[in-house]
Amino acid sequence: MTSSTLAAPGAGGRRRRLASAAIVLVALGLLTLLYSALAPRGSAASSSDPDVIAGRDLFVKFSCASCHGMNGEGGQRAPSLIGVGPAAVDFQVGTGRMPLQHHSAQAPRKRPVMTEAQIHQLAAYVATLGPGGPPVPDVTGYQNADVAFGGALFRTNCAQCHNFVGAGGELTYGKYAPSLAEATPTQIYEAMVTGPENMPVFGDKTLTPDQKLAIINYVKSVRSQADPGGEGLGRIGPVSETLAGILVGLGLCVGAALWVGSRA
Repeated sequence: MTSSTLAAPGAGGRRRRLASAAIVLVALGLLTLLYSALAPRGSAASSSDPDVIAGRDLFVKFSCASCHGMNGEGGQRAPSLIGVGPAAVDFQVGTGRMPLQHHSAQAPRKRPVMTEAQIHQLAAYVATLGPGGPPVPDVTGYQNADVAFGGALFRTNCAQCHNFVGAGGELTYGKYAPSLAEATPTQIYEAMVTGPENMPVFGDKTLTPDQKLAIINYVKSVRSQADPGGEGLGRIGPVSETLAGILVGLGLCVGAALWVGSRA
């Protein structure tokens, strides 16, 4: 057996390894092209809409890009904004929860840092990052919705966290369901369709648009109603009522005991 015959198998093995590597590289290239074709991406860079252009400037100016990425792709500190829709932007920025000042268990409601016009521009830009996501809802005429029906729906779907009159309540690990006293009708609707923080999303198959409007009418109506039974005690339910009963009741009992003792 000659030396050239011994070298042949080694050369064939190298060719097979090179062929395998080439197949892997071609497969990776095809996957990259497929992802580039199917991955959601915005068109804001090429948009001529003045609201979109202004919204992108606001996205950078107010440090949204520092957490969400320059193209809204998200990062370690914030989720992706691709496909979230204008309603989510209008809710988060309109309630002052965004831009986030510091990381905590939950983003608190505070005074917005943007005007309504700026929020509209920012929402227009985010909407170009990817399809999907609900638009800012039209709640015109919610006052005509059935209040009693809205109350029944609210107690069934919302009162477990927000209290039966929307006063809010504590959840686990420092989280909470916020009070709805300051929420506008549009913000209440947006919360139902976007599911911020720990709130689930109530799509139109769960609650129809008319049912959402009925819930909004109930929330806005019940906050302005009087308490015919006496002091509302914050309307936080039996906890405050029991505490007030114990304190007042024990105080009266102690006062009566002292009065009887002094008379004796």
